[in-house]
Amino acid sequence: MAEILAENLSGKDVMGSDGKELGSLYNITMDLSSGSLNHLVIDPAESLRNTDFEYSDQGRLMVPVDRVTAVKDHMIVQR
Repeated sequence: MAEILAENLSGKDVMGSDGKELGSLYNITMDLSSGSLNHLVIDPAESLRNTDFEYSDQGRLMVPVDRVTAVKDHMIVQR
């Protein structure tokens, strides 16, 4: 995957591989000891129903980074 600056990802729309809107990227979590990225933290779309992804205590979706399949106009994640 091409190198993309994190500042260019903030607020980017996130869609599932099924074409359904998940929401917009709020943040990304990482493991400070290894530097590996862990989760996309997503402000969920109002229309989002029935997802297998976990929610944070603040009500945001926690999508494992390894589910990202593409980053272009939208971020696409495997559902």
